[in-house]
Amino acid sequence: MSRKIAFAASDVPVAQTALDALTARFGNVPEDEADVIVVLGGDGFMLHTMHRTQRLNTPVYGMNRGTVGFLMNEYSESDLLERLAVAEEEIINPLKMNAQSRDGGMHEALAINEVSLLRAGPQAAKLRISINGHPRLDELVCDGALVATPAGSTAYNYSAHGPILPIGSDVLALTAVAAFRPRRWRGALVPKTATVRFDVIEPAKRPVMADADSRWVESVLWLEVRSETRIEHRILFDPGHGLEERLLREQFS
Repeated sequence: MSRKIAFAASDVPVAQTALDALTARFGNVPEDEADVIVVLGGDGFMLHTMHRTQRLNTPVYGMNRGTVGFLMNEYSESDLLERLAVAEEEIINPLKMNAQSRDGGMHEALAINEVSLLRAGPQAAKLRISINGHPRLDELVCDGALVATPAGSTAYNYSAHGPILPIGSDVLALTAVAAFRPRRWRGALVPKTATVRFDVIEPAKRPVMADADSRWVESVLWLEVRSETRIEHRILFDPGHGLEERLLREQFS
C-alpha cells in the first residue's frame, strides 16, 4: 500500500538536494495529510521537526543529511517505501520545564533530549535540588546540571559523564556538569514520575540560564522538570537499528 509522505529538510545544501530528488520520485504532501513525515538533516533538525509536528501524532522517519545522526537512519533514495513498510516505531515522552526568571516571568518548554541549567557568569553556580518536594541536595556547586530522557541520555548527558538509559526505562538521569562540591557526586537516577526542582542560590551573584532543547531562559530563580507522559513522539527506525540497539552499541564502542 502506498504511503502519503511529507518531506522536511534542513537548509543545508545536501539536505535540499535530497529533498528535490525525493520529492520528484515520491511526491510531497502537506504534513497534516501525511501518513509519515520523512526528515532530512541531522539530530538538531529532527528535534525541531518533532517539536513542530507533535500535535499531528504522525510518525517521523529521519534520514541523515547532517553532521550528527543518532536519531536518524542512513540516507537512501531507492528503497524508501520498502524501509518505511518495515520500520520499527519507538515512543518517546518529552520533558516539561517550568521556570521562573528574576524579572518574575514564568516560562514553559518541552524537551525531547534534556533540560539543563548552566552558569551564566564567571563564578560557579550554586543549586539546591529537591525531588517531589523533598530536599535531596542542599548545595551543588557546579557549572550546571541537567535532567535527561533515555533518548537524550547519549547526548549532552553522556558528555557530562551521565549514564546511558535504555529506551523504555522508567527513570530519568540527573547529572551534574563539572561538579565542584560535593566533589564526588556523580548524579542520580530518578523515577520517570518524579518532579525534579532546582533552586538557584545567590542568583544575582551567580546567574544561571536554562535550556530545553535550545529554548533558552536567562536569569533563572528556580526550575522544575518532569516527564510529560501525555505527549508521545513516534520515531521510526530501520529494523535492527532502533534506539535500543544504538544505545547498546554506544556503550560497547
